[in-house]
Amino acid sequence: MTTVKSLPLDVEVTRGDTVESRHRVHAAVIGPEDQLVSSARDPHLVTMWRSCSKMFQVLPLLTSGGFDKLAWGTEELALACASHGGEPEHLAVAARMLASIGLEEGDLACGPHEPLSARGAKIVRESGRAPGRLHNNCSGKHSAMLARAVTMGWPTRGYERADHAVQRACLGEVSAWSGVAVDDMPIGVDGCGVTVMALPLERMALAYARWGRAAAAGDEMPARTLAAIRAHPQLIGGTDRFDSVMIAETDGRVITKVGAEGVHSITIPDLGIGAALKVEDGAQRAQHMAVVRLLQLIGVLPDEIEGRLAEFTGKPIRNTRGETVGVVRMT
Repeated sequence: MTTVKSLPLDVEVTRGDTVESRHRVHAAVIGPEDQLVSSARDPHLVTMWRSCSKMFQVLPLLTSGGFDKLAWGTEELALACASHGGEPEHLAVAARMLASIGLEEGDLACGPHEPLSARGAKIVRESGRAPGRLHNNCSGKHSAMLARAVTMGWPTRGYERADHAVQRACLGEVSAWSGVAVDDMPIGVDGCGVTVMALPLERMALAYARWGRAAAAGDEMPARTLAAIRAHPQLIGGTDRFDSVMIAETDGRVITKVGAEGVHSITIPDLGIGAALKVEDGAQRAQHMAVVRLLQLIGVLPDEIEGRLAEFTGKPIRNTRGETVGVVRMT
């Protein structure tokens, strides 16, 4: 029987010398033999997977031949997996994807929101224009889903709904990699309007472990997806976004993918390891820090973090005068 190592991943927030808030973090780490090897709190916690599922949702478009029929390349594939920051580079790829299938921004089911990267938000503010649907961090995923409908001859209307063939295929793909039957997945509507599924954390980790191993072994579609992500880390998140920094700083050795409400999924393809975590209260201020610590505790990142990743190992709490009055830190 495999001994499961316990990981201390909770995060606390101080004000002066007093702990003011705490964030409880749950996690599961799956090893090369598909076994749970490390965990924090409840590794079987069921929660919505949110944007962490994008690597699997694009696979039906690839395996059907629709992606190659459109002559799309690695940029389109990376953006389909992205939670991008709404920067000009992201918008250009999404617009190109839509144009190639004869559609436009208004065909996206996702709504507009302010860019998630500081650079993207600054560009929008200085332009004097409101953000559009292309700025939505999921516009690449939605464009790929529309492409799936177009290349299969399916209606594009309602492509985001659970009963549409596009979403049924995505759910089937998630089921195949995670081992969770579609009928056993609680279904909801994501922030971008598309169908989202819930899974136990250990099944999320299992799917990422299997996907990473398949890519490392040369399985064509996972390998193509991984290569696109490694080639374009900037498209996956953005200038100041955690996943882009992680992928770039580790030269693609570690692939992380953010989800809303404190969910994150991880694969280390060359080691065959997958992981997933959930900050119980959904706080992003604890999320990235917990991912870094998890990777340190399982020996993937060094104890001393240098470079741009160091920005995510602790954050000062400042008041309105800019004075440091506390810190966000691991317990």
